[in-house]
Amino acid sequence: MVHAAAQPSHDWAAREPATDFGVNSVGTLNLLEATRRYCPQAAFIFTSTNKVYGDTPNRLPLIEHDTRWEVDPSHRFASHGIDDSMSIDQSLHSLFGASKVAADVLVQEYGRYFGLNTAVFRGGCLTGPAHSGAELHGFLAYLVRCAFENRTYTIFGYAGKQVRDNIHSRDLVDAFWHYVGQPRPGAVYNMGGGRHSNCSVIEAIGMIRDMSGRSLKTEYVDKARAGDHIWWISDVRRFREDYPDWSYAYDLEKTLAEMIDAFRDL
Repeated sequence: MVHAAAQPSHDWAAREPATDFGVNSVGTLNLLEATRRYCPQAAFIFTSTNKVYGDTPNRLPLIEHDTRWEVDPSHRFASHGIDDSMSIDQSLHSLFGASKVAADVLVQEYGRYFGLNTAVFRGGCLTGPAHSGAELHGFLAYLVRCAFENRTYTIFGYAGKQVRDNIHSRDLVDAFWHYVGQPRPGAVYNMGGGRHSNCSVIEAIGMIRDMSGRSLKTEYVDKARAGDHIWWISDVRRFREDYPDWSYAYDLEKTLAEMIDAFRDL
């Protein structure tokens, strides 16, 4: 089974922490228990998040460039991105991040303690033409929506140079399919666009303007969201080592082109 149900908003979680924890943590526990009792041989795939690392990525040696932040080239994460050796402790997560940490660890434990075929996929930005992006999450989809609906997009902090990697839903589902074919109990993978597909907010705005031919109005708020990352690029090599036949079918430009065409067809 693929468990993708979640409350995904940092800001909403702060307003309703009990509901957020009930959806993200208790809901995951209920699904794990149902799997253990009734279909223990099934593959259990959990769509976790890079927010389990809290704001630890912001303590990396970051360098500001004209359109983006980048990690210092001498750092071990520079070439391939952040791997799962990064600590999830001693950091600010947001309430959403904390509830996802609890769910993430539960999924691992049911794999290691009970031997279930559980896998944690810690996603970067997951997107595609059917993504219902909103202001508080799903930034690429919401940017395209703003361009076509003449909305103003608000950039929160970091001069709009914060970097995200973006993976198309097709590539993520294909990764899930590879795991189902050869599951590994308690597996943990950082899964995003990696160095293959990433951009800053202002780079994405420029690409969407150029590719869509539409104006995109923005406003800037000089305050970042709590626990937000300045730079995140996923190191997907652990998954590729376990499943060498998997590869990306979409890069950033191809993903955006498909999203723009979807809005044009509405």
